[in-house]
Amino acid sequence: MPTQQIKGSKRYRKAVEMADLTKTYSVAEASALLNTLPKAKFDETVELYAHLTVDPRKSDQMVRGTLQLPNGSGKTVRVIVFTENPDEATAAGANEAGLDDLIEKVEGGWTDFDVAIATTSAMKSVRKVARVLGPRGLMPNPKSGTVTDDIPAAIKEVMGGRVEFKMDKTANVAIVIGKRSFTAEQITENAEAAIDALVKARPQATTGKFIKSMTLSATMSPGITLDAAGYNKN
Repeated sequence: MPTQQIKGSKRYRKAVEMADLTKTYSVAEASALLNTLPKAKFDETVELYAHLTVDPRKSDQMVRGTLQLPNGSGKTVRVIVFTENPDEATAAGANEAGLDDLIEKVEGGWTDFDVAIATTSAMKSVRKVARVLGPRGLMPNPKSGTVTDDIPAAIKEVMGGRVEFKMDKTANVAIVIGKRSFTAEQITENAEAAIDALVKARPQATTGKFIKSMTLSATMSPGITLDAAGYNKN
């Protein structure tokens, strides 16, 4: 594609020139290539994108899950905990903890955090703010490990590199797998772990090809197409 047809910054256009976007790459090749592209002035987030063949309109074909990134996400995670024992949560590293007072704060529209955790008993009260947390993907959920009575362990996992993923209405999934400051090896390991978790989340109702396409990209970089063929085995 001629450079003049490519929109974006000078740095982005240079990145496009350096990467052959008509090719497909292995995860290791894509990670190495990404690390050679021009970087932005901030530590960009690296994400794995997958377009799936499932029908997002069918409830039995929903794709969601969690995984523990081997090298962490590189992100500072702000955690709040809905609990009757806030001292335990703050001692374990929570940014804020409480129950009625914290619920009141969230009801007022405050969502300046990345993950919300709740104890089992607290969930009766937390449901009051489902309309605030739900649309933002912040509602505690047993399936994602954010409803638990082992609060210290949950906080440690979240801050140590656990990430969640969920398919959107167009059958796309985006999974954070690190930062541009990571080495190619760290990005490769995290990407492989993310793909493995995605494949394991495949709905039983689906047959045939599951992953239609995958790309690896940073916040300000073009997407590098990955070879998805090897991950579509039933």
